Amino acid sequence: MSALRESLGFLTSRLRQVGIFVALILIVILFQVLTDGILLQPQNVTNLVVQNSYILILAIGMVMVIIAGHIDLSVGSVAGFIGAVAGVMMVHWGWAWWIAIPACLLVGALVGAWQGYWIAYVGIPAFIVTLAGMLIFRGLTLITLKNQQITPFPDELRALGGGFLPDITGGTSVLEWLTVILGVGGTAAILFQAIKERRVRRRFNLENEPMAWFAVKNGFIAVLMLIITLLLASYRGTPVVLIVLAVLVIVYSALMNNSIFGRHIYAIGGNLHAAELSGIKTKRVTFRLFVNMGILGALAGLVFAARLNSAQPAGGTGFELDAIAAAFIGGAAVQGGIGTVAGAMIGGLIMGVLNNGMSILGLGTDYQQLIKGLVLLLAVAFDIFNKNRVGGTSKIAKAFSIRTKPPVTGGPTAVKDNASGQPAPVSSGTSAKP
Repeated sequence: MSALRESLGFLTSRLRQVGIFVALILIVILFQVLTDGILLQPQNVTNLVVQNSYILILAIGMVMVIIAGHIDLSVGSVAGFIGAVAGVMMVHWGWAWWIAIPACLLVGALVGAWQGYWIAYVGIPAFIVTLAGMLIFRGLTLITLKNQQITPFPDELRALGGGFLPDITGGTSVLEWLTVILGVGGTAAILFQAIKERRVRRRFNLENEPMAWFAVKNGFIAVLMLIITLLLASYRGTPVVLIVLAVLVIVYSALMNNSIFGRHIYAIGGNLHAAELSGIKTKRVTFRLFVNMGILGALAGLVFAARLNSAQPAGGTGFELDAIAAAFIGGAAVQGGIGTVAGAMIGGLIMGVLNNGMSILGLGTDYQQLIKGLVLLLAVAFDIFNKNRVGGTSKIAKAFSIRTKPPVTGGPTAVKDNASGQPAPVSSGTSAKP
């Protein structure tokens, strides 16, 4: 009983992180029922990954920008512009794909550097700079394409957006065994890393998850990974873009959690003035942040163009809205300083499942836009409610708040907090009567 109470208390303190994961599960179950099981068919799961890959790539960079307290409205236009540049390089100029792809990423870095300079060193707000960028690069896309699409792309680039890893069995097996090996290996790696991090936190006496919740959470993640592996292996195997996404998630999660650059991003978003006083070169960090966003925008543009096998004048339209929605639904705070790459991925998957499920049900784009807007509004409202619940700054929050600290009964000394074991601050100018 005490273990259950401890787990519930921990979940209450982590309501933001747990809530989006539960929301994804509920949405998947809802559309699985409404679509009569079509949502989780192997072919549809593969399509779900491929169709939302470029949004997930953009969401990685966008959540980093939002954590730092900025916003980027130009990523959709940048993605469309890079698709147009790739079309000109490969189709019109005849460049090899292995030259054109790095060149496009370099152009994306230059785009990010252009916008980052105005934001970081000139001091123009990111909202204004990227709004101008959205118009500038949309216009450059139309100029580059001369209002006509460019097609077809080389097979090597098309594989990036819609290709699959080779079948090591030659198509003679019911399951694609390379996918099974990768899925099982990835699941084992995730469990090993989780156990390792728990041991490290215990060694340094840091706040840790209750054992019951730790076991349930990681067991569920393992089962989910294996189910997805089975579904992918039952169709055509692992999409190439899924490997790209996995690498990006691993690299950027490590960057945000374990690097000085990542800690500086959180510090800038948490309190810009304090970050400057602590010696962080905020302008340099902001500049690099937008260069990184430009590179990821270029990669998303390449993936999108490869998937469609064409560069289109309207390519990238609305991508910025989906990327921003994915970051906020995934738990990023509006004021900055809070958010994770994994959360942005979950937010992107929620948007993807909504799009895919509603399309299967035959809902028009009008109702789809309405529902996605409501989901985004509810996600941000939940974030604000959760903050108020913790801080107790509203009547509704107070009504739903759960006490996690015992009342102070001693003198001016600190009292241990039941939930975390850390000392709770007590005013030094008061003393309690015995």
